[in-house]
Amino acid sequence: MKKLRGLLILFLVLAVVSAIAWGAMRFARFTSTTASAELPSTRVKHGRVILTVAARGELQGGNSEMLTAPMTGGGDVAITFLRAPGELVNSGDTVVQFDTTEQEFKLKEAEADLAEAEQQVVKADAESEALEEESRWAVVSDESDVKLAELEIRKNPLIAAITARQNDLALEAARNRLRQAQQDFINKKTASAAGIAIQKAAENKARVAAQSAQKTMDSMTLKAKTAGYVNVQQNTNMNMMYFGMALPPFQIGDTSRAGMAVAQIPDLKSWEVSANVGELDRGHLTEGQKVIVRVVALAGKEFHGHVKSIGGTTGSPWDRHFECRIALDDISPLLRPGMTSNLVITLETLDNVLWIPSQALFESDGRTFVYAQTSNGFMPQDVTLVRRSESQAVITGVRENTLVAMSNPDQNKPAAGQQNSAMKALAK
Repeated sequence: MKKLRGLLILFLVLAVVSAIAWGAMRFARFTSTTASAELPSTRVKHGRVILTVAARGELQGGNSEMLTAPMTGGGDVAITFLRAPGELVNSGDTVVQFDTTEQEFKLKEAEADLAEAEQQVVKADAESEALEEESRWAVVSDESDVKLAELEIRKNPLIAAITARQNDLALEAARNRLRQAQQDFINKKTASAAGIAIQKAAENKARVAAQSAQKTMDSMTLKAKTAGYVNVQQNTNMNMMYFGMALPPFQIGDTSRAGMAVAQIPDLKSWEVSANVGELDRGHLTEGQKVIVRVVALAGKEFHGHVKSIGGTTGSPWDRHFECRIALDDISPLLRPGMTSNLVITLETLDNVLWIPSQALFESDGRTFVYAQTSNGFMPQDVTLVRRSESQAVITGVRENTLVAMSNPDQNKPAAGQQNSAMKALAK
């Protein structure tokens, strides 16, 4: 009986251990099957591929008129008049008016300086004429003295030698005074002309200052050159700004720095979309490619356009992008600057090619490969990349309808620590 009882206990222990081992194997197989089932996959397709690039941009007027704050030579200028956003204006209408109080004061000062300079010129002319007349009278007087001395010298043969010598000396002295008077006349005339030129230069300087002040004051009234509607710009002249801050539009009473864009009058006959496209698609874009534009604010409407220009690449090393400008071929009165637009740029159409989603193509160590399904699971298989866009990749080197993984299978396997924990949990 004791031996039978021992055998029975041993049999029960072996049965429990076998059950635990069988359960562990079933659990491991179940977790492996679940992980394989959760791995996203797709099949290699054959047919026509239309390579496109999707982007988002902002609608802008192609030949918009931008009204900016003038250069006043001082600090910020305050807005005293501003048209309402969306208000229609005609050519020559006032759109923005800045405070001209300081400029009016400067203009009055410049005009006063100009009036003073003009009077200085008049004064210099009068003084020059008076001095010239005085010098001319001195020359005439000295000429008379010379003639009288010449008449006196005719008596020399009839008078004493001493008196004759005195007459000679008097004539020579009169001639010296005449030469000095003539030279003084020339010098004073030249000096008067120089003084008048200086005063006229001061007058011209004052006139230029007055004209500049008038021009500056006139520039503080911004008028529309073309007919359209007013698009008020955002006010970036703020003491504190942070990333993601919603900037308010300009309003009456706000101040603006010189050169800041205050309002815009879009060209209703020319529209463009400015978009930032990823660096990966930079080599696929060329000018003239067709574009479909969907404006977010105008649901259900599509506009056609083409690539107008491609800018340079900018951005951080991990987020490189470049500016692409799209010219719209369709015109609508519903369009407004700043509207968000979704773009679909048609790059190329390929027929009878093999393609997969771009997520299913991997690159590592100079290799381009896919994870194709085999009897041992998903294994890497080298392929040749023909074309690639943001969503599709055209390849060769793999058969049609081959099942490929959309992500790295190694990253979907449970970690060893997780398996051990599961086995321990099952054992308990």
